Amino acid sequence: MKRLLIVYYSFTGGTEQMAKAAAEAGRGEEGTDVRLMRAEDCQAEDMMAADGYIFATPENLAAIAGVMKAFLDRCYYPVLGKIEGRPYAAMICAGSDGENARAQLERIATGWRLKKVTDTPIICTHAQTEKEILAAKTISEADRERCAEIGATLAAGLAMGIF
Repeated sequence: MKRLLIVYYSFTGGTEQMAKAAAEAGRGEEGTDVRLMRAEDCQAEDMMAADGYIFATPENLAAIAGVMKAFLDRCYYPVLGKIEGRPYAAMICAGSDGENARAQLERIATGWRLKKVTDTPIICTHAQTEKEILAAKTISEADRERCAEIGATLAAGLAMGIF
């Protein structure tokens, strides 16, 4: 059985909804075990035990959220050279842009020599004021479906040996 690891961080719930949509869809694919982990709990051993990855993070201040960055920093060198060629996808939840967070996350995955299997969506919440930014987020059904498709794609590809 192949293992898909979904690592996420969420402060206002948007990214969590995205990650859970991917996990639920991935669990519907036979032959793949899907593990959903918060970034603050994920360790290098969890990365090593997985065959593929989905990374989901909000963009905070035009960058990857700090908790997600801490996970990447913590795991980067311990797995460097040991996970090359494994498939990954990423998802960004942003208030207005998200491009820099996407670029950062994809650059780190490139350093690990992971294989990107789908474009990285940026789910925009249009939160612009302090109140909107700090408010609990609700991700639309259409955007959750986009995230679910990513989870199903990775899980099916792992199960079939495509990735």
